[in-house]
Amino acid sequence: MRLFEILLFFSSVCLLAFLFIPNQRIRRTALLMTSGVGFIILVIHFLVEGYRIQLVFLYGFTTLMFMFSLIKVVRTQKGVWPASRIPRVLGPLFIAIGLIATVCFHYVFPVFDLPAPTGKLKVGTQVFHFVDPNREETFGKSETGKRELMVQVWYPAEAGTGKYTPFIPNPRILSYMAENYGLPGFTFQHLKYVSSHAYLATEVSSVQGSYPLILANPGFGSSRFLHTSQAENLASHGYIVAVIDHTYNTFATEFPDGQITTSTTSDLFSPEHDYRTERENRDKLGKVLTDDVVFVLDQFELIQSGKIPSQLKGRVDVGHIGVFGHSIGGATAYDASYDPRIKAGIDLDGGLYGLHDKEGLRKPILFMNSESGYEKLKMLIDHQVYTDVELERMGNTREWVDQERKDKKLELDRMRKTVAAGGQVLYINNGEHLNFTDVQFISPIFKILGITGKIAPDRANFIINSYMLDFFDMYLKEKGGILMNGPDSRFPEVKFITPLL
Repeated sequence: MRLFEILLFFSSVCLLAFLFIPNQRIRRTALLMTSGVGFIILVIHFLVEGYRIQLVFLYGFTTLMFMFSLIKVVRTQKGVWPASRIPRVLGPLFIAIGLIATVCFHYVFPVFDLPAPTGKLKVGTQVFHFVDPNREETFGKSETGKRELMVQVWYPAEAGTGKYTPFIPNPRILSYMAENYGLPGFTFQHLKYVSSHAYLATEVSSVQGSYPLILANPGFGSSRFLHTSQAENLASHGYIVAVIDHTYNTFATEFPDGQITTSTTSDLFSPEHDYRTERENRDKLGKVLTDDVVFVLDQFELIQSGKIPSQLKGRVDVGHIGVFGHSIGGATAYDASYDPRIKAGIDLDGGLYGLHDKEGLRKPILFMNSESGYEKLKMLIDHQVYTDVELERMGNTREWVDQERKDKKLELDRMRKTVAAGGQVLYINNGEHLNFTDVQFISPIFKILGITGKIAPDRANFIINSYMLDFFDMYLKEKGGILMNGPDSRFPEVKFITPLL
């Protein structure tokens, strides 16, 4: 809870306690003074911190108690509460239940702090709007009819002034995020009060003449905002990080004209499809995502030369470029690495696409998997097969699993080739798919439901950031690489799969 939220909750607890003071006059005075202070705190909270739907009970209770206390003062009759004992019992009970509900709502939807970057450099951020004149938009409508992208860049900055930028700059998209998770539109409104650690459009740090570029790709139905902590951390260590909102594959993307697009790529997939159709549709989507990366890379060459105005002009080291992504964005990172300008990539728990289109990539790729992802790979490596009972529980068919198994064998072959070129394959014990994004900080309920793993979010974030930084330092800065040598006692959660390959 934020400061005035804590004070407001404390004043409400005091009001509940004062209801049980036996002396009527003392009770009336205590309730008036405490409710008055609580109402003042409420006003300051609204002005300074902003309201939260999760605290609606506190708002109503504080306001009503202040009004009732004023009414009791001006009344000449004796007795603050009705003579009946039922309201005396049910009133405090209702208040107690409301306070408990408030605590639960705060626990489920906290205004959290993103992990602070571990590097020495300050972080700046800027957003670009790119239009590709050579590609038609096939997943929805656009103003120009062409493929349009929003790209947010985090970079090393001179000491900033003023406040950090918000984690979610425009709260309008939060209702779409909630809808994406099947929740009411107001569910994630508290995220508008979460701060990042970046300053808006400040000057690039003069510590180095130029900085390596890293392109990043969110997963299916995700968003660039959900990789903020990773981008900020890399930027604080001397990287320019550009996270691409792949239009119509995000839960929501807002463009400069106010248009908001939502995810439509889910229409490509259906439980009615056979495996081959699903694979072809995934490859179709993947090609668009890969082309997005190549296009954005072209734009950064124009930024570097000054043809696109930006304070990043002349500061992008286009000779040292990396890429990473999560889920299908991780597959995009791998596929985009076929571009000769990209030196190395990281796939965060993403199954590959386009396996039948080209030969295996011989370039260093770091595959970081969830525990569940590892278990699937281990079954394949050990030549295990699902029983009929397991298939029934999964709701899958033997034919589907057998075809998928063939593709997974190709995927293993791709991993082996990247390992031979200096890559690594590992997994995080007790980590699950969404631990690779900032979703893990949004609500502890995700951990309870198993959407994220048993590992603490801060710990998972620290591990992932440490290994990402070490890998990119090794291949883009020719230093580091210590964590790529194998198990490290500082990170017992990290298990290397490479020997099994």
